[in-house]
Amino acid sequence: MNMENIYKNPDTKKLKSNKLNWQLIQNEMKTKLGTEVYESWLKKIDFIEEFNNYILISVPTRFIRDWITARYLDQILQIVKVFKKDLIRIEFKIIEKNISTENKDYTNISSKKNENISFLKDSLLQYNRIDLNKRFENFVTGSSNKLAYEASLKVTESHSHYNPLYIYGGVGIGKTHLLNSIGFELKKRKKVMFIPAERFMYQFIKSIKANDMVKFKEYFRNTDILLIDDIQFMNGKEAMQEEFFHTFNALLEKGSQIIVSADRPPNKLSRIQERIKSRFSGGLVVDIQKPDLELRRNIIEKKINELNKLYADKIEISKEIKDFISLEISNSIRELVGAINRLISFSRIYNKLPNLAETKIVLKDLLNINENKVTIDLIQTLVCRFFKISKNEMLSPRRSRYLVRPRQTAIYLTKILTPKSLPEIGREFSNRDHTTIIHSVKTIEKLKENDKDMEENINKLKNQILYNTKENEI
Repeated sequence: MNMENIYKNPDTKKLKSNKLNWQLIQNEMKTKLGTEVYESWLKKIDFIEEFNNYILISVPTRFIRDWITARYLDQILQIVKVFKKDLIRIEFKIIEKNISTENKDYTNISSKKNENISFLKDSLLQYNRIDLNKRFENFVTGSSNKLAYEASLKVTESHSHYNPLYIYGGVGIGKTHLLNSIGFELKKRKKVMFIPAERFMYQFIKSIKANDMVKFKEYFRNTDILLIDDIQFMNGKEAMQEEFFHTFNALLEKGSQIIVSADRPPNKLSRIQERIKSRFSGGLVVDIQKPDLELRRNIIEKKINELNKLYADKIEISKEIKDFISLEISNSIRELVGAINRLISFSRIYNKLPNLAETKIVLKDLLNINENKVTIDLIQTLVCRFFKISKNEMLSPRRSRYLVRPRQTAIYLTKILTPKSLPEIGREFSNRDHTTIIHSVKTIEKLKENDKDMEENINKLKNQILYNTKENEI
């Protein structure tokens, strides 16, 4: 069956209704974006209504809406498009909910008296959530990650010689998995705190605003094991770095174990205090390399076996397709696992195994990622060339119409083609604030809907950026 005709097949129409199957979409979000992201952020959104080319979903707070919009909206859009092919956009409606006893509002928690557990632990954002699916038992090892794996194991046995433990490597290659594994093992006998750096920052700011830094310090400095993921997100945040430095020292003095992950070695961290980088370098520093071909193949086999154990009917993916995936998706284990999840979901939804051609279509976005490295500089250069202006003109504060539209176009393309956050994009466009970035994105989206020429220009630019098409094709 041709992949393009799947949605037109009469058998598949039974799967569709007037209302989207939100449960299937939630399962796909959990699979593709990870359990931690899903439980912390995406579980809180609910489907409200479906329209011709967009859907309306609810979120409990404005903060959660903005966070999801900035970091996960594009991925969610692609996931929903599998079930709603004509989807163009997603709109949010803020609907406050009654938070259960297990997941209470910050203000309610902070007002309680005589509690041994800090409000941080049971806050709305679900701090210290260890993913039970990420353990040493299901971490596939190879030459690229063996040292990091062994070091992580040693920390769970005795941490006297591995403190701090600093694990670094690219996106999606297993750092978070190892931190989860350490936390899972040690929480059986130790007080463990596992938190991404971004959440540490958020709670730090909340505590300052609430004038409750004493409780913040008490909570983080009384733990036996502190695991912080993606420490590079502390860059440029001096006040938070100052607090982290003192917390770091306090924990080391009392013999607590510290494990940190980052996307680069300590000496390459930008806008991080030298004394903090020195502390990191003073412990055990290990890296995780990109997975080699053998490791990628082993991961594929293990993931397929894990998924088949969940169902009575087993799905066997052909060797041709497994070889294709292991060869084409080489940079990220997360993308590799996501590809398998997607193919298994395809097989169960449509009750058929995909052939190689269908596999390429199902995994098109993942394969594109590896075809071309998209950078903000590349986007700016190509947009300037298209509109026949200089990069200095684009980045200038001037608001002439012939400059504003190219600037907005470049910002829009940066938002949809890179994983950069709104503040990061703003910094690359002469330190413009996030509201300017949001306005630019919305302006171009509206123009695309109403102006066919603009839509065509955007598509041409996108193709050139993604596929390195020739200039004269534009």
